[in-house]
Amino acid sequence: MAEKRTAYNNKEMLQWTAHFSDLMNTSPEKIKLINICGKQKNVVPTIETHKRVMIFADSTHENLFYELWEKGFGDYDVWFAEGLIPNDNVKQAKLIDFVNKKLSVPSVIFIKNENTRESYRIGMKNEFFSKGTVKYVGNEIRAVIMSMLNVDSHDVIAIVSGESIVIESAFIASEGTIIAVEPDEQDKRSMEENVSKFGMYNVKIIPDLSPESLADIPVPRLAFIVATKYLEKDIERLLTKNPKMQFVIYTLELDILSGIKDIFERHNIKNMEVTQITVSKTDKNSVFVSQPSPWLITGEI
Repeated sequence: MAEKRTAYNNKEMLQWTAHFSDLMNTSPEKIKLINICGKQKNVVPTIETHKRVMIFADSTHENLFYELWEKGFGDYDVWFAEGLIPNDNVKQAKLIDFVNKKLSVPSVIFIKNENTRESYRIGMKNEFFSKGTVKYVGNEIRAVIMSMLNVDSHDVIAIVSGESIVIESAFIASEGTIIAVEPDEQDKRSMEENVSKFGMYNVKIIPDLSPESLADIPVPRLAFIVATKYLEKDIERLLTKNPKMQFVIYTLELDILSGIKDIFERHNIKNMEVTQITVSKTDKNSVFVSQPSPWLITGEI
């Protein structure tokens, strides 16, 4: 007997898209499609950044409704139907009304929230992140870092000890992979909490840059490193994974900054540029208070 097919093919997804476009009296271009049948994808960030999302799911996400309710989408409007072929058996309610519904067959879920802002989260406020041992960089500085990283939707980026940068990059690289290198066990737990909180499935956490850890990851285009005394060793190991790696180095320490030029020269890393970012903000007494002013050093093979 042939194995029962559960995933939607392109023709079926297009048919369902047309069906819901007619039902909702909206253009297909205004609907964000996401197919999670047998896959782990960033459903939560997708819903948070799109007004209309159509999800193709199956029994591999049996408790999807409950998971979305846990993330605070209970008041969102939902249209739900089962089957590979469009039909008129579409149920409409608030997401909370489906919270006990388990997905056992191929299903289409249309979620609508006109109040959603369709924008990337660049420079997120630090209070959105999980509390823990991590001291997050100021959101204005993070916005500049994100601009330098120039992340695209299919990117693969290695980020060493940059927890908030991981999350913001994962929002944008929705079809790629963000590799979070977390040598510190407590920081690793904070990273795991953030990944869970934001519903990120495109983040892979590894403990170090050892050959064993690097063997299990895709090849990164770029590395963002919060520099320590082990910076050169980190660069050497990353270059074994991608000999044409691009680098963005973050440091607050002058002695580390002064040694980066020599490190780059030893490893044939060219086009070095150094940027210092200074941000001052008024406190409750209208007094300007300066944030730490990091150096950002870029280079590429």
